[in-house]
Amino acid sequence: MSIESSENSHLRRARAIASFQFGRGAGEALFPDECTFKLSSTKRIRYIMLNKERLATVRAGDGRLTLSREGAKRMYSFLDAPSYRVTVLTEIEEFIIKGKNAMAKHVTSADPGIRSGDEVLVCNEEGEFLGTGSAILCGKEMAAFNYGVAVQIRKGS
Repeated sequence: MSIESSENSHLRRARAIASFQFGRGAGEALFPDECTFKLSSTKRIRYIMLNKERLATVRAGDGRLTLSREGAKRMYSFLDAPSYRVTVLTEIEEFIIKGKNAMAKHVTSADPGIRSGDEVLVCNEEGEFLGTGSAILCGKEMAAFNYGVAVQIRKGS
């Protein structure tokens, strides 16, 4: 197998994962043709890179993507609100930017389609991107609960 066809195969696979996870067209928006790949010792895609910067990591446990700051910004630009968005009070945006978790009492709204474990985009009340992380609660619970962690923040902006 040539290196070129292998790279195309990796790109098709990464795009398919993104489109499955975030919706149709997400793969093309997240991963341009210039992407490169770092493989695990078992020759599976581990990191998806663009210009030596990581866009996403494929989780070994379930095959879903975790986004880097740059990857999350690309998804933020692609996805229409409120898809995969959790909105928090503007007063706590400095904590989110520093990578602190988003508590349920600070969530003002969340996409009701969010499930626990989903990769989500956190923004302030003005709609500005703050960070990305993993949803601990589903979207409806985030909006209803007044205690507990709603989103485990991975990267702040």
